[in-house]
Amino acid sequence: MDIATVIGIVGANATIIMAIVIGGSAGMFVNVPSLVIVVGGTLMVTMMRSSLSDFLAAGSTAGRSFGNPLAAPEDLLEQLVEIATIVRKDGMIALEAVEISDPYLKDGVDMLVDGTDKQLVAQQLTKKTELNALRLERGAAVWTAIGDFAPAMGMIGTLVGLVQMLANMSDPKSIGPAMAVALLTTLYGAFIANIIAFPIEQKLKQRMVDEANNNEMIVTALGFIQDGGNPRVLDGMLTIYLSPKARLAKGEG
Repeated sequence: MDIATVIGIVGANATIIMAIVIGGSAGMFVNVPSLVIVVGGTLMVTMMRSSLSDFLAAGSTAGRSFGNPLAAPEDLLEQLVEIATIVRKDGMIALEAVEISDPYLKDGVDMLVDGTDKQLVAQQLTKKTELNALRLERGAAVWTAIGDFAPAMGMIGTLVGLVQMLANMSDPKSIGPAMAVALLTTLYGAFIANIIAFPIEQKLKQRMVDEANNNEMIVTALGFIQDGGNPRVLDGMLTIYLSPKARLAKGEG
């Protein structure tokens, strides 16, 4: 799993829980009716905004993306240069013995081994990139909706709590606790939006950009390999896909 995601989730929750525990009783921050309004309401309104298939797939889309980290571009470059070297020495058929973990690259290499036309290889891989980007985009849209609606449902819950509190003003001592419960829905909404939904949305969008960068590198490299290009030339060509830091590490400036 993406280590940054793990650290972020654990760290954010630990910080909030620690502050709650230090500040007083954690039990006062748990209110089932407030959770029902915020969580249930947010999910239902999000479902109205999205298609059912996109709504149901949003969780698995996020899970697969975070559970299967992408190869670093510099590592991918090394593997592509290695593949080019193998082809130049032993031919395409030698790629059958090469172990490839990246499914996108594996599909491309399989097509090379099968003798698929260069243009068709590029078309197939590009189409796969576009379809996967669409899946990630739809998943991100669902999480955006959750982030948008959770605070709104929290405010609605707070207003409901205030109405109930104001309707029963006979006991002044109950006003403080009732107000605290009413405000919990706002807290729940802010938590869901800013600790869960929006970070996941941004992660999916970043995943889409990173996948597109890696996949474009693969398509470029495989086409060059099919043309019988020199591995050293390929190394230089693919450097543009690296981050400035990675380029400096390679000595490319």
